[in-house]
Amino acid sequence: MKKIIFSILTLISFSLFSQNNTYWQQHVDYTMDIDMNVENFQFDGLQKLVYTNNSPDNLNVVFYHLQFNAFQTGSQMDMRLQNIVDPDGRMVNNIGTKEKPIYESRISKLKPNEIGYQKIISLKQNGTPVNYEVIGTILKVTLNTPIKAGKKATFEMKFKGQVPVQIRRSGRNNAEGIALSMAQWYPKLAEYDIEGWHANQYIAREFYGVWGDFDVTIHMDKNYTIGGTGYLQNPQQVGHGYENKSKKLNLPKSDKLTWHFKAPNVHDFTWAADKDYLHDIVQVPNGASLHFLYENNPEIIDNWKKMQKVTVKTMLFYNKTVGEYPYKQYSIIQGGDGGMEYGMCTLVNGNVSYNSLIGTMKHEMAHSWFQFVLASNEIKHSWMDEGFTSYISSLASHEFNDKKNGKINFERTYTTYNYLVKSGKEEPLTTQADRFNTNMAFSIASYVKGQIFLSQLGYIIGEENLARTLKKFFTDFKFKHPNPNDIKRVAEKISGIQLDWYLNEWVETTNTIDYAVKSVSNNKITLNRIGQMPMPIDVKITYTDGSSEDFYIPLQMMLGKKPTLANTLPYWGWANQEFTFTANKTVKKVEIDTSLLMADIDRSNNVYEVK
Repeated sequence: MKKIIFSILTLISFSLFSQNNTYWQQHVDYTMDIDMNVENFQFDGLQKLVYTNNSPDNLNVVFYHLQFNAFQTGSQMDMRLQNIVDPDGRMVNNIGTKEKPIYESRISKLKPNEIGYQKIISLKQNGTPVNYEVIGTILKVTLNTPIKAGKKATFEMKFKGQVPVQIRRSGRNNAEGIALSMAQWYPKLAEYDIEGWHANQYIAREFYGVWGDFDVTIHMDKNYTIGGTGYLQNPQQVGHGYENKSKKLNLPKSDKLTWHFKAPNVHDFTWAADKDYLHDIVQVPNGASLHFLYENNPEIIDNWKKMQKVTVKTMLFYNKTVGEYPYKQYSIIQGGDGGMEYGMCTLVNGNVSYNSLIGTMKHEMAHSWFQFVLASNEIKHSWMDEGFTSYISSLASHEFNDKKNGKINFERTYTTYNYLVKSGKEEPLTTQADRFNTNMAFSIASYVKGQIFLSQLGYIIGEENLARTLKKFFTDFKFKHPNPNDIKRVAEKISGIQLDWYLNEWVETTNTIDYAVKSVSNNKITLNRIGQMPMPIDVKITYTDGSSEDFYIPLQMMLGKKPTLANTLPYWGWANQEFTFTANKTVKKVEIDTSLLMADIDRSNNVYEVK
């Protein structure tokens, strides 16, 4: 009888465990061998891909991204450039005037030997040829046999690529002279999650990938130095600053070197190469080694050398603020147009001012936490990676430069958000990255409104609770694909405050915040909600005797209150347009939100002085 009861209890426990652990994610292991021709910028590739279907579904198709195909005349990326009202200036030529610009897509002018492509030569599933179709930047593969839930499949591919002239992020021979910036360069399996396949055409924006291990071998001209994702496995056979100086180099006699990298538990693999790279390595105390690869250009060397100490400080700050960087290496590589984050590395512009270089480094490094460890879907939720990255890089800048001036100042951030609101072009944060009507609306929404999501969350739940939320979010969701509800739930658990209203109003609508001090009469204060979005309210009252007092009005929908030393008043229900309370002494001035962390679009009515 005891055995039967134990078995029943075990079964019940297992059932409950299964019901409460419904999260799953796919896994993929890549082995790639690449032969690069630096004369014509074409390469031959062999790819073995072992795909583990951790979903509860049997899969009849799989999809790959072929993102180099975007750099061809008539592609969706090309057509977007030709039709959007404010195209990315890096991707177009102005054939009009400054006053009356006429934009011409740079992609539309590429010659056959300048375009990008990824051509599939052959593809097998478990050793048998499989049918496939190229649809723009997507490869659709109809499987011979379904990949059953919990099972694996092996795909073997031969492919050929051509590196496009640099237009955006990846490419060859960019404006700073970097030979190869190899981002989005290989056939990359699309992600399949609880929402289904994410086989989006590559237009210009962000990415979403499958977690896995990469084993990548690259054969190329021995004069080129390579940097990027992963740990170099054969430093003594390539040199170029990677080798152990106490051991003898064993360089091959051929004209090509073989570079062998392994990258554990990442969702992308990127590299860059150039003949003139200088390569420095700096160690973070008790942490990763930092690799800096940049042009041997006297005009930039000092800036890159000076940046290295700040980079160490920055990584230590992010480790403390969010969580420990989980890899042994991080590389900052001159090779981008602006800056772009990738697995264990970033590509950045190098021939820029020192302040610009530092600012880009801080932002792109922060992406190693918010996107390359906390891998949200950037296509659907670009504000989660760009906004959160902007927030912690702002904290880092404050820590290093402005801390002596007191509390961090987000004034510029909020001013930019107000500009978007007043432009009439704001779209909800739920808009997919490539579907915003303007680049301006996308940029301010993702980088600025996404940042305010966090700074304003600190206003709602308290700064200490926000700090704890970021750390808990990292701990709970590293190496996963968190979504907006996940950060909301962590903040709720930390603070004890209900936040569904906040996620809805700030992310899913374009409702705005506007509160006003309506009147002060006989020490009776009346506040008014003008904007559609409700908020808890902090009020500071200055009395005629020179003293002051703080009051806190929690929002009823929160069903809780933030920690505060202020006098806490009753809840303000969202359906009530007004809230009235009585001060303790004769009032001289009333101020709403002296922290300036609430995104009130009209602060002119936030202060009331009694005449």
